[in-house]
Amino acid sequence: MRKLFKHFLFVSLFIFLNFTNADDFDRGLEIALATDKNFSGFGDSQTNLKMLLKNRKGFVTERKMKMKLLEVPNDGDKSLIVFDSPRDVRGVAVLSYAHKVGSDEQWLYLPALKRVKRVASKNRTGPFLGSEFSLEDLSFQEIEKYTYKYLRDEDLEGKGCYVIKRIPLDPYSGYTKQIVWIDKTDSVILQIHHYDRKSFHLKTQIFKGYKKYLNKFWRPNEIHMINHQTNKTTTLFFEEMTFNTGLSEKDFTQNSLKRSK
Repeated sequence: MRKLFKHFLFVSLFIFLNFTNADDFDRGLEIALATDKNFSGFGDSQTNLKMLLKNRKGFVTERKMKMKLLEVPNDGDKSLIVFDSPRDVRGVAVLSYAHKVGSDEQWLYLPALKRVKRVASKNRTGPFLGSEFSLEDLSFQEIEKYTYKYLRDEDLEGKGCYVIKRIPLDPYSGYTKQIVWIDKTDSVILQIHHYDRKSFHLKTQIFKGYKKYLNKFWRPNEIHMINHQTNKTTTLFFEEMTFNTGLSEKDFTQNSLKRSK
């Protein structure tokens, strides 16, 4: 009888834990979907950006760039980033095709070589042009690219947040997991902890100064990326943002990389 009772308790605990885990996964996905909704439906946009790179000694380098975005029905978004200054990176451009299923596609244009180079999936994880952002970070993080799990409720700088874990499905991702803080009120991401392939806390990404555009879309004014292993930081400032500018598929081709300004 005692053995039967212990067996019953074990089975009951197993079922309870599995249902609890299932609820946490469902809740994590639900929270992620609400966040994604705040970034969807914009059609296209163009943005002027300033990038500040700070090394471990505190020396700061400034870069300026432009970014174009295009939503693609039933697939991931397309983006084009072109560096304007300083002279050593002027004309460098990155074209990204994010996909809901399968690996993303990216191409890099280096004006010094005057050619477009496709970036292999396994080569998207390192620092890009000396910044703390990788090419993976600069590609759109489609909702289908991860599994999700709700972890807890927690305050972050006085704001109530959901904390969820997301695990990349891409086998070539530079991260084993990401812990994400999401504002309960506005369903926007406030912070992400990135864990490297050895499961060490590699980087912290902080989003600040959210603004609502067209009474629909939330966008941050600043994104800070802090590398805890190198003590370097990179900050992106969104200085100007416009929507519905008339961009189309033809503005996001490999040929467009060479003529982008």
